[in-house]
Amino acid sequence: MGVRNWGVVAWLGLAACGGGPEEEAVSTALEALDSREVEALACPAGVASRVKVVLPPEAHPFSSMNGLTDVQGTLYFATHRPDTGPALWRSNGTQAGTVPVRTFPLEYDGPSAPVAVGSRLFFHVYAPDTGTELWLSDGTASGTRLVEDITPGPDSSSLTNAAEVNGRLVFFRHLPEAPTELWRSDGTAAGTLRVRVVSGAEGVYFGGTAKVGNALLFFRREASGLHLWRTDGMLAGTVSVKQVGGTSVALGQVTQAGNLGLFIIRNGVNHQVWKTDGTAAGTVLLDAFGRSVNILGVLGSRVYLASVEPNSRQMRIQSLLLSGGGKASVATLPKYSADASPYLGNTATSAGSIYFAVGQGGDGPAPLAVELWATDGTAGGTRKLFQSLSRHDEYASPVFATGGGLVLFSGSPDGDYLDGWFTRGTVATTGRFAATGPGTPLSWPDDFARVGNRVYFSAFDDTERQQLWSLPASFTCPPGLSEAR
Repeated sequence: MGVRNWGVVAWLGLAACGGGPEEEAVSTALEALDSREVEALACPAGVASRVKVVLPPEAHPFSSMNGLTDVQGTLYFATHRPDTGPALWRSNGTQAGTVPVRTFPLEYDGPSAPVAVGSRLFFHVYAPDTGTELWLSDGTASGTRLVEDITPGPDSSSLTNAAEVNGRLVFFRHLPEAPTELWRSDGTAAGTLRVRVVSGAEGVYFGGTAKVGNALLFFRREASGLHLWRTDGMLAGTVSVKQVGGTSVALGQVTQAGNLGLFIIRNGVNHQVWKTDGTAAGTVLLDAFGRSVNILGVLGSRVYLASVEPNSRQMRIQSLLLSGGGKASVATLPKYSADASPYLGNTATSAGSIYFAVGQGGDGPAPLAVELWATDGTAGGTRKLFQSLSRHDEYASPVFATGGGLVLFSGSPDGDYLDGWFTRGTVATTGRFAATGPGTPLSWPDDFARVGNRVYFSAFDDTERQQLWSLPASFTCPPGLSEAR
């Protein structure tokens, strides 16, 4: 886990279509927006509150906190201090109830990659004697321990794509010059076992798995081509579902919407959009495109996609029926500038709309702007909400749906000093959930996680260190601000 969750956004490829009636509708809506001055609204004091100072002002400047995870109503997170060592924390949302579970020696690293399984938290910790291995915690110091030194001695295990499946942790182990292995763990050394070798596993280094129902879905390249597999963590339950392409195809984006897996198969210039429920009959090719496309999300009976038109360099939004076919154009976003190239950032779905960040790339590594957009699946309902999110080239602003009708993000009118912002889907219902600036608290909010009826996150304050904050999952402010879309 690194400071501020540095990440890289994926560039979209080329598209094939230009403007149309839907582009005119979006442009008309933007002209109406530009014709009036809309001032962002700030919440009154107290909507967002600091839970506790977990990194004191004297902590090393490179100290950080992240990995916020809900474990049956208790929040867990990690702090990383180069001066005193890392620590695992738990919190019940109060200052007194936010306490370190275990502090690790200075030469340790982690905890990282947390996954909740029942009442326990699994994560990775580096220790000099064991390397990076699997640990767990039950919320007590004595119950925070190494599960198993899977790669004996100081050499580390490369463990990825961990997920809870049927009350167990299921994950992949990668070895130099050896096939990938599928493992499971019940939290004991004896119950941490290799399920089977899965040679040819594809995409597991970049999150190419999806949890659908009581199984983890993954992909394997076999002699006949690319196959979709599923596992419940047991040998008998680890089986091939369906072949989804020949020997020349490549796996693209893998995501999920509710209990439905979605993925893209690349076959030369053609990009195929698939859905799966984890069964052979339910694994279906929806349609193909002669260009690169990315999945935005699902609304009702349709999946929405984004691509970039090669000549105009404009982003185009389209949709497909989840029952197959039904390809339809939704909107073409207006061009930001003559030299800008749009690309897709983070996305979230809330209250009948898909929210998505659109970076505007230029000559330098940093984008010219990063805009927040939303679509309800119609041209008139495809609208730009905010500019700009983070313009740092190594940091993608979070776009987080609270589940209470709100979407939270980090933004700034000038794209530099990031504040905490919220939106209910219109410019009039978009505002700061805390006013920030030099000498005032809460900047660079990140790592949002919902626990109960509150959302927790990390943010810098006047200590110039990241601290733990929270706000309600649903709120309306200032008083009287309409919640209507």
